[in-house]
Amino acid sequence: MNVNVSEMRRVVLIEVVGRVDSTNASKLGDSFNEQIDAGRKMLVVDLSRVEYMSSAGLREMVAAAKKLRNDNGDLRLASPSPRVQEVLELAGLNMIFQVYPTQVEAVGSF
Repeated sequence: MNVNVSEMRRVVLIEVVGRVDSTNASKLGDSFNEQIDAGRKMLVVDLSRVEYMSSAGLREMVAAAKKLRNDNGDLRLASPSPRVQEVLELAGLNMIFQVYPTQVEAVGSF
């Protein structure tokens, strides 16, 4: 798994590539926490190139979203791959997260 972080206006874009599983989910969580600890409150996670997302990866996203929402921020998802979309729906997380078809729409939603 690779995690690329960039800024688009006042929003942090986190692009995740590869498989997110129990062996590397904490790396994803660390990326979220770095941004939150730096005072950034608006995060967009691009999941278009994620082949697999385990429950460990989902937990990291939920934990980051909770922290952000407690501080008037949010974590939004952009273009999840079909497999990740299915996992989000099965876990009921498509009701928890705002999901957008593109990065531009997700960033523009803030």
